[in-house]
Amino acid sequence: MRRFRLVGYLSSLLLAAGAALTGAATAQAAQLAAADGYVALGDSYSSGVGSGSYISSSGDCKRSTKSHPYLYAAAHSPSTFDFTACSGARTGDVLSGQLGPLSAGTGLVSISIGGNDAGFGDTMTTCVLQSDSSCLSRIATAEAYVDSTLPGKLDGVYSAISDKAPNAHVVVIGYPRFYKLGTTCIGLSETKRTAINKASDHLNTVIAQRAAAHGFTFGDVRTTFTGHELCSGSPWLHSVNWLNIGESYHPTAAGQSGGYLPALNGAA
Repeated sequence: MRRFRLVGYLSSLLLAAGAALTGAATAQAAQLAAADGYVALGDSYSSGVGSGSYISSSGDCKRSTKSHPYLYAAAHSPSTFDFTACSGARTGDVLSGQLGPLSAGTGLVSISIGGNDAGFGDTMTTCVLQSDSSCLSRIATAEAYVDSTLPGKLDGVYSAISDKAPNAHVVVIGYPRFYKLGTTCIGLSETKRTAINKASDHLNTVIAQRAAAHGFTFGDVRTTFTGHELCSGSPWLHSVNWLNIGESYHPTAAGQSGGYLPALNGAA
């Protein structure tokens, strides 16, 4: 009799454990199924500076209805869409002001960040206004920062995203090469253009490495922008715009829809 009672007791324990595991798995599956909101974070390349049609309520952040996050949301109809990317944002700005919408219900996050931390604006200003040697020196300073300091700042942002949106697939979007080389082109010298492209590649490499370390997907826009760089004859980037300097070296509406959106679609 004791043997049968013991067997019955053990059977009850196993059934209870199985039910608990099944219940946990079911709850997890339900949570994952419900995680279909989309949150777009990042800097001006995500907000859509340069593409026009800015949302008035976004103010100086210049979020555009022609940006790749807005176009993606319009095409895929996520259950929720939160657009917090902002012109001029650095990693610290993402941490302090953009992560609010993230939750367990977030299924997709996209982000472009790191260019402003590395001093993109100042570097391009130096290269446009000063000599080849000054341009190369400023680029070397930016690359040193990308190697020594930027990885830790990216890790901080990526970890915070994972903490706040544990069920999300995260797509980290890179930056394009700016110039088609080997062509006759008014403006910067071939030396400057070559160095700027190499710096963009260097930045993308570091961003992709840190994204992979966090299990994120890197969306490489260099392929989609090939043939549409400055000096290509069909550019998807603004050159220097002295009347609206903030749009300089940013994607046009065609760059957002033809360059950035396919990269996001392919990585999402």
